[in-house]
Amino acid sequence: MKRRDFLKKTSAVTGGVALSGVPMIRAFAQSTNPTKGGVLRWGHSETSQNIDMHQTGTASTHRTMKNIMETLFWPDENLVFRPVLATGMETSADGLTHTIGLRKDVTFHNGKPMTSADVKYSIERILNPDTGATGFNDMKNITEVVAVDDHTVRVHRSVVDPFFIARIGYMGSGVVMPEGSGDVQGTEPIGTGPFQFVSRTMGSEFKMKRFDGYWSQPAYVDEVHISEVTEGTTRLTGLVTGEFDVINDVPLDRVGEVKGNSGLQTHSFTPVANAFLNFNHGKEPFGDRRVRLAMDYCIDKSMLIEGALWGNGGPETNMVYECPAYNKSLKQRPQDFDKARSLLNEAGVSGLEFEFAVTTNYPWHVDAVQIMAEWFKEVGIKCNIKKYNWSDWLANCWVVGDMPNYEVTMMNFFGLTNPSVFNLLYHSQGGFNYRNIQDSKMDELVDLAGITLDEDKRNAIIMDLQQHIHDEAIDVVLWRRNGINAASKKLGGLDKLVEPDNMCFSFKNVWLES
Repeated sequence: MKRRDFLKKTSAVTGGVALSGVPMIRAFAQSTNPTKGGVLRWGHSETSQNIDMHQTGTASTHRTMKNIMETLFWPDENLVFRPVLATGMETSADGLTHTIGLRKDVTFHNGKPMTSADVKYSIERILNPDTGATGFNDMKNITEVVAVDDHTVRVHRSVVDPFFIARIGYMGSGVVMPEGSGDVQGTEPIGTGPFQFVSRTMGSEFKMKRFDGYWSQPAYVDEVHISEVTEGTTRLTGLVTGEFDVINDVPLDRVGEVKGNSGLQTHSFTPVANAFLNFNHGKEPFGDRRVRLAMDYCIDKSMLIEGALWGNGGPETNMVYECPAYNKSLKQRPQDFDKARSLLNEAGVSGLEFEFAVTTNYPWHVDAVQIMAEWFKEVGIKCNIKKYNWSDWLANCWVVGDMPNYEVTMMNFFGLTNPSVFNLLYHSQGGFNYRNIQDSKMDELVDLAGITLDEDKRNAIIMDLQQHIHDEAIDVVLWRRNGINAASKKLGGLDKLVEPDNMCFSFKNVWLES
């Protein structure tokens, strides 16, 4: 079936030109000497939520706040964690003690120098259950944090943690805040980054300005003004008319048009995110693996990528990006309606009707759900689509610790560069377990990986974990999506905007031509 006929049949949104998502940088005439000054205007595709970086888990917030807050370590272009606020780390022979050296030239935005007391406070704040930190489960085996001197911190653990450097290099549990500043971090965040917070109008605008006391190379632009524009056409129009200097998430049906516009430049990268079909395991019948598998067998992933992403992505079976622990043996299940019907019959499920919660923040998710709903019909499943804006989706679906309201939903995950994220996403006590997963074997594998120092053995455990997730259809991985940012010709350094994790943006590295 041709794509246009398929989309017509499934009532998906059509229009535009589909191109393959090959990573590239569009050539353009521009000075190689950065200039200083000016206000950079960014049309952001998402709405930032809680800006307390110990409490938030949304990529939309991390992407912005990376410019204000910093971590002890951060991945380089090869995804190797390198010191940022730290100077290095030594781990004892038994793996239970980490001694971290700190830079002596770091100043917070409130003018106070960073010391070991601030790092001790930041880690202990995450360990305090009252904080509601997303990284609590990551750090729970820490027994003591000692400020040895002003620029040395010692962390004691009850068990080893081979992922510790990744955890303190993550934008949640690795962020360092001034001692005693927790009460204001959600309204006026104070960090050490190249930009400092100015103001915010929830759901509309966010402003930050260059921090001239920054310990490293200062930013080029004076200020960054962020307009949160979730509607893709409006965002693109703002770029074309000069309202914005740069936008992310070029509408997928307009990629060809934008790349062909001589007045614009683009930067593509892959992957920007992996997408998952999520089940609320606490609501029947989605706690039954046979039902989850049946729904997986309803989906033609290649056709879904063509129909919802306009070809700007590729098939994926795993939730992490490729790394030494990536399980390459996993294969996507083919579309097989007979198999799906058989599984539903085996589970004793007939006439299933459920609500699919989807956020309009990702229009390609809406398209994907419309397509999948047609396939579900083929096996007697009725899918009622419930559309939420981003904030309402978070309130109804991104609920950890209590029963979320949704039955089935769909989510992007960004920055999946390190297998330490399995603890966040799949452990029953994980900070991102919004699917209400309670799987003892998975908890056992996640915990075992977290105490196995031998890298080859640890990778084998993580591969087993991926196999278990796939076999049980805990989530159904749908695709790997490519990212594309676009900017006016006057923006310099567009290819330096995206951080190595492909999630966060660094406005320190871009400039405006005078």
